[in-house]
Amino acid sequence: MPSRDEIFEKVKTALVDALGVDDDEVTPSATMVGDLGAESIDFLDIVFRLEKSFGIKIPRGELFPEDVLSSTEFVTNGKVNAAGMAALKARMPFYDLTNFEQNPSVQNFPNMLTVEDMVRYVQSKVGG
Repeated sequence: MPSRDEIFEKVKTALVDALGVDDDEVTPSATMVGDLGAESIDFLDIVFRLEKSFGIKIPRGELFPEDVLSSTEFVTNGKVNAAGMAALKARMPFYDLTNFEQNPSVQNFPNMLTVEDMVRYVQSKVGG
């Protein structure tokens, strides 16, 4: 099993290559959208690079749960409801949703995902 630092380095390389950002911009606390400028199309590239780099399969919607965020079952008036929050927690145990719960606006969600969340996700997939 790769160490957390080894996983971080591979995640960083994938993000630098996919997003065209500098190495020093990819820190554990950097947000994918706000700090690194990732757009929805970039996430497909990031998923592909992570799958290739780590030899893992990332099911659609597991790392970026757009289906939950666009479902009327889970979203009420533009905010993720209790059922949606439960669905996110079940699907994304690697993700710290504490800040998102303070203001669960669907628009805020993409700005919450950090590089460290990505590292924890990969760790969960490779058994780290």
